[in-house]
Amino acid sequence: MKPGRLRIGTRGSPLALLQAEEVRDAIIAAHGLAADEIEIVVIKTTGDKVQDRPLVEIGGKGLFTKEIEDGLYEGSLHLAVHSMKDMPAELPPGLMIDCLLKREDVRDGLISPNYTSIAALPEGTVVGTSSVRRAAQLRRLRPDVEIVPFRGNVQTRLRKLEEGVASATFLACAGLNRLGQSDLVSAPISPDEMLPAVAQGAIGIEVRADDSATRDLLKPLNDEATEITVSAERAFLAVLDGSCRTPLAGLAEISGDQLRIRACVLSMDGKKYFQTERNGPLSEAEAMGRDAGEYLKAQAGPDIFSD
Repeated sequence: MKPGRLRIGTRGSPLALLQAEEVRDAIIAAHGLAADEIEIVVIKTTGDKVQDRPLVEIGGKGLFTKEIEDGLYEGSLHLAVHSMKDMPAELPPGLMIDCLLKREDVRDGLISPNYTSIAALPEGTVVGTSSVRRAAQLRRLRPDVEIVPFRGNVQTRLRKLEEGVASATFLACAGLNRLGQSDLVSAPISPDEMLPAVAQGAIGIEVRADDSATRDLLKPLNDEATEITVSAERAFLAVLDGSCRTPLAGLAEISGDQLRIRACVLSMDGKKYFQTERNGPLSEAEAMGRDAGEYLKAQAGPDIFSD
């Protein structure tokens, strides 16, 4: 690596690389840097290497970040680019999300060659998903469909659909929009029907908290509205110690100077469903998220988090 280069760590999927390139281009535009002053470093994480088992069996969301975060600690990386929906509720000591780009579409998209809504799926339809959140909400809406595990990046999952492993799946609309493949979405799913993952559609930049030089570079890139909504959703997540082991979802939305956050927790089979909503000023975003989390934690009880 060329000395003096700003080094951006990322996973190696096409979507992850696009997101890293978006951050690189934004830094170049903000500071007038030359392209060769920034290097994108691809890191293969444990979550990328293990594709034959659900994340809940091998350790959760942190498996997509550990090796990249090791690079931040060691100083071989200056910053890391993440899909915020993949980030654990708690970050390792000394690291922080210091910047959020403007959020993309928050919705899930139904992907199917034959069906254009959840309601249109015939009884017994095989739906592939590796998300416990999507699976639990789908089981609640459609207990008559069959759900099979579906791991892999966007391209892998689309290939599995073509091979007939399943008749439908879900992908984040944001990722497909960034890949220029929004035409693959048979129908975007309204949050009224299926709440998205916490921070879905948001790109976050992780740095060492003591790296003031890199943090200064990122200040012009931060989107305040995204910061507010994601902080509310992640405050909810943190209360529930959210990971990919518990089906939960949350979405904060801004209207003027007001914030609305909707959140839910489900049992794995979708039969137990607890939801809540908070409305208040933007300045109370994190407090509202925490309050929603505390309420749902009390309503659901401890058993739902050990399913």
